[in-house]
Amino acid sequence: MMNYQQVTITVSDPEQRDILIALLADIGYEGFTEERDTLRGYIALPEFDEALLHEIVDPMALSFTLETIPQQNWNAAWESSFEPVVVPGFCAVRADFHEPQEGVLYDIVVTPKMSFGTGHHATTFQMLEAMGELVFSRKSVFDFGTGTGVLAILAEKMGAETVLAIDNDDWSIDNAGENFSRNGCNKVALRKAENLDGVQPQDIILANINKRVILPSLPALKQLLKPDGVLVISGLLAADIPDAENAIASAGLTLIKKQEKESWICWTLKA
Repeated sequence: MMNYQQVTITVSDPEQRDILIALLADIGYEGFTEERDTLRGYIALPEFDEALLHEIVDPMALSFTLETIPQQNWNAAWESSFEPVVVPGFCAVRADFHEPQEGVLYDIVVTPKMSFGTGHHATTFQMLEAMGELVFSRKSVFDFGTGTGVLAILAEKMGAETVLAIDNDDWSIDNAGENFSRNGCNKVALRKAENLDGVQPQDIILANINKRVILPSLPALKQLLKPDGVLVISGLLAADIPDAENAIASAGLTLIKKQEKESWICWTLKA
């Protein structure tokens, strides 16, 4: 079993914590747990680079400690503290230990694991909200970096004809498969993949990942859009806007809607 580097950072400001999570995820950290004044990040020991870590935390005047630990379910405490994501009047994402949300069109039940991602409330909320403004009936949908599978589940519930969900993480694939079964999905094809090879053109592409993956993938994702197709992206911070605007322009995409919540952005694009 591979050992992991646990990095414990003393940080009390929630917004600063979200920024840290995004930056650490960009350099390969696989999971996070949060307490009131502490953020813990986990990265495979061979991938750990202390100099890179200093580049992130030193400008924020934050301190950290290091500990080597065996691979484990370090998000167990996080799972138990999972809070529902609710878009009023439209959709709710909850764990099975939560009561059903009243007054929503779509109720999605998941087993919350780290594949959901810390900071999930802002990015998932915005993705769900953006999806609520699109027509999925009889459309083909591609969920790029499916995580828990929430977006793929909602796409099927909203009438998508086909849904392809891919991820490169074993935990995410297992968790998404479990959640597809839990929600009675029968139109979602789940695939572990490291790239976009073999993906056919799609009406709607959903990508809630991170800057490190999304921006370099924009040209390829554009090529996968059918005429009049739509691409919805999140997992980017407001600080990433200049880079995102340049990448979108370079890929020949057009921004048609902007959202921002708790320093996270969600953009809807067309070819």
